[in-house]
Amino acid sequence: MHLNLASAADTDALGAQLAATRPQPAVVALSGPLGAGKSSLARAMLRALGVTGAVRSPTYTLIERYAVPGGEALHLDLYRLGSASELEYLGLDDVGDCVLWLVEWPERGVGALPAIDLRVDLAIAGAGRSAELTALSRSGECWLERLTLQSAS
Repeated sequence: MHLNLASAADTDALGAQLAATRPQPAVVALSGPLGAGKSSLARAMLRALGVTGAVRSPTYTLIERYAVPGGEALHLDLYRLGSASELEYLGLDDVGDCVLWLVEWPERGVGALPAIDLRVDLAIAGAGRSAELTALSRSGECWLERLTLQSAS
């Protein structure tokens, strides 16, 4: 599914729709170059799930944890990892109640991350952004179907 995100409000709306229609648990891979809007989309999803405090980009901390309905959401930024084996030092062994993974730079964690349900490829497109959503699991396929139905109404 290809979407044009002409403004920050469009990115926020996509984040809200993704949050509202997401399966539980869900793993989202956020891909794209620096400045494409990965953290902005993650922030929009977390806000839509009721996170009211600071929503920081995990660029330096590598992981941020948030309480959301049904459990915990993890926002990871793997840009600074040298290899997927470094993920073992992030304390991800105790994420049994994790209902949402938002993973920036997922290619740096291949083999050490849970199976991805939805890949969102973001790109700069003129003054705005574009997003290509690809289901990578049956759960992701159902998610896109729900998202399509909601955006059509």
